[in-house]
Amino acid sequence: MAFYFGLLQTIGIHTLLGLSAYVLLLTGQLSLAQVGFFAIGAYVSGILTVIFEYHIVPGLFAGALAGGAFAFLVGFPALRVKGLMLVVATIAFSEIVRLFFFNLNWRVMVNGVEVGPDSTQGFREIRFYAANGWDTFDVVLFIWLFVIVVMAMLWWLDRVRAGATLRAVGADELAAQSSGVNIVAVKVTAMTVGGVIAGLAGGLYAHSATYVDHLTFSVLLATFAVAYPILGGLSSVFGTLIAVIFVQGILIEGMRFLGDWRNILFGLLIIVAMNFRPSGLLDGNVLSRIRRMIGHGKPDGGGRHA
Repeated sequence: MAFYFGLLQTIGIHTLLGLSAYVLLLTGQLSLAQVGFFAIGAYVSGILTVIFEYHIVPGLFAGALAGGAFAFLVGFPALRVKGLMLVVATIAFSEIVRLFFFNLNWRVMVNGVEVGPDSTQGFREIRFYAANGWDTFDVVLFIWLFVIVVMAMLWWLDRVRAGATLRAVGADELAAQSSGVNIVAVKVTAMTVGGVIAGLAGGLYAHSATYVDHLTFSVLLATFAVAYPILGGLSSVFGTLIAVIFVQGILIEGMRFLGDWRNILFGLLIIVAMNFRPSGLLDGNVLSRIRRMIGHGKPDGGGRHA
């Protein structure tokens, strides 16, 4: 049972990471900076709960705000470029963050024990759950509470004017700008919201894994972050969840016997999806059929976002 609880934790955290990229992809921007915000959230929340002995809730919120603050700062220079240049700029940011934590050494004595980030040895003492008597089921519920809240907020966002504005920028920047939309403001806002979500995911990951180091925040993790919403589709937040379940639950865990061949399968999966399902597994047409099957009448937002 512990294995399944651990898998649910992984799926929940990766869903949040995917949703952080989902928000930005709605504006048509491909960013690999999410792993940098994820790392910031992990270290900030870990430092607060371990060194300063904060409760995990304010620690997570501080990590999320730190991720959002850096996303806001990165957004202005980075989102003025497009395509390959944006990818290169955001990879550079993530590498700067990774190397910063690679060199971070902040060891202090807390209750007679030396704790804190230890440069190349990583950050090993993030044990809030165990120290406070939380079992794995409690941790699963805690993580999924945040997943449900974030998904609900993004689902609501997609049904108000702000969501329509994000999609309008992603569909045609020139047309959106001619309609009076401030393109830079929209993109920076999307980057900031994505940074907050990624920072929250990083904090949850750090406390779930109890250990992080610079190797945790790799380009592969950044690739996963953007692959989930692309594979699942941008018509609905639920597409990202479905993609995470498929990749982490089936491809990564269910096919462990394939070893490193799973990485090749993941790459092939993205290629196949882009050719046969360019709008994602859960595109507008699929959403429309689902609504008809469950008796919700004519399609609304799903068909509009195809």
